[in-house]
Amino acid sequence: MQTMQTMQTLPGRHDLADRVARFQREVFPAKAELFDRLAEVHRPSTLFIGCSDARVVPELITQSEPGELFVVRTAGNLVPAHAPGVDGVAASIEYAVAVLGITDIVVCGHSGCGAMTALAEGADLSGAASVAGWLRHADASVARTAGGAGPERLSALVRENVRAQLANLATHPSVARARAAGTLTLHGWVYDIRSGGVTEVGPTAAA
Repeated sequence: MQTMQTMQTLPGRHDLADRVARFQREVFPAKAELFDRLAEVHRPSTLFIGCSDARVVPELITQSEPGELFVVRTAGNLVPAHAPGVDGVAASIEYAVAVLGITDIVVCGHSGCGAMTALAEGADLSGAASVAGWLRHADASVARTAGGAGPERLSALVRENVRAQLANLATHPSVARARAAGTLTLHGWVYDIRSGGVTEVGPTAAA
């Protein structure tokens, strides 16, 4: 009850409490058998690494049912290369690969990405130090597209960023072991918000 009361105070155009009630009343009963099974079993086949952008919804894009995707969302769909120390993204990758045994990983960029736009336009991020630091994981992508300008550079940066993050992903030991064993495949996608299209982006030679 306390949770529902908290939800009812959330600002915004949509009443989330009403949406939860609708889920419980209309959606959940239609999938009751699925949720009953999921209460005991968690075996997703794919790790989907996408952007935190609210317009990019992995389950909607892939038309996946609950339980099919293990999802990690970060600003700019960035994946830090493996390094010593505690890292939430690395922990999620390791859990998905080494514990859940997923067989595919998708890194998905998208059109109009705010993180990539900031980098392409050289935005002043002095007032957002954490954002600026996080976006350093896209330095390689920025360097590869340094000669471009305007919308073309942004599109190129989005694509190159997917390739760079696939390369970073390949440095994680759990990923390297699974790929060496032939049990894991990496995929790069770019999702276009306006058209709904998804374009495959091949990895760099290093990935």
